[in-house]
Amino acid sequence: MIENTANSPTDWDDDDLPEWTDDQFDRARFSIAGKVVRHGMGTLTRSGRPPSDNPKRQVTLRLDPDVLEKFRATGKGWQSRINAELRKALGI
Repeated sequence: MIENTANSPTDWDDDDLPEWTDDQFDRARFSIAGKVVRHGMGTLTRSGRPPSDNPKRQVTLRLDPDVLEKFRATGKGWQSRINAELRKALGI
């Protein structure tokens, strides 16, 4: 049998780990006994997007396959373009 070493534990040396900055601690998720007290924002190296005053909401929407295909074919940002077209159709 061949041993799978890809998932084997690595010998860690804590002396090689970089120090966390105050900014990284401020963005980190904080939990006590497995219960999240404060959600994290962004990553350890980049801050997250600032909270929006009017955040979008996730919904489930059924569209005809050809409509969906056409929007997806326009590339990255196709969901925002659907939103823009709906706003235009509604006059808002």
